[in-house]
Amino acid sequence: MEEIKVHIGKTVALMNDNIDTDQIIPKSFLKRIERTGFGEFLFDSWRYLPNRKPNPDFPLNAPDRQEATILITGENFGCGSSREHAAWALLDYRFRVIIAGSYSDIFYMNCTKNGVLPIVLPREAREKLAGIAADEEVTIDLPNQQVVSSVGTYPFEIDATWKNKFINGLDDIAITFEHIDAIKAYEQKVDSI
Repeated sequence: MEEIKVHIGKTVALMNDNIDTDQIIPKSFLKRIERTGFGEFLFDSWRYLPNRKPNPDFPLNAPDRQEATILITGENFGCGSSREHAAWALLDYRFRVIIAGSYSDIFYMNCTKNGVLPIVLPREAREKLAGIAADEEVTIDLPNQQVVSSVGTYPFEIDATWKNKFINGLDDIAITFEHIDAIKAYEQKVDSI
């Protein structure tokens, strides 16, 4: 997992509440087993017209928002089915940070395990961030747990375990490999029995 200590990026806002995982990545695109290649299908039914041309009214298609790495959104983001592909699609598209009012528990965990930092902020803060100009950057300061912007600085909470994993770029596999010597010793002990 790629570490996130301080992330500086541009934003795009999709302020809908209750965006479910089928809207994030429709089930028709879940046939792949790799974690990559899902970004082009992110929000597919909203991003594209029936002829597969980009919907000019959808925020992610705005020419001045093409460099956004921070998604500002509504309440209950990632509700619905527990597909990990939703986190893969967000990351593959290029989002490193999602700022919502709340998340589905399973979706939140899928984000943290796949390198997408989910931040919870109140609606007032999100509405201010949603109004930021396309060329402005927002700083996500994870060590100090702050979202820093031209419209304000907003503190956020994160579990210390997840904070450590993001800051050090550790996923579950990397943490397991920190114990490789003990694992090998155990395997040798078992093989000798």
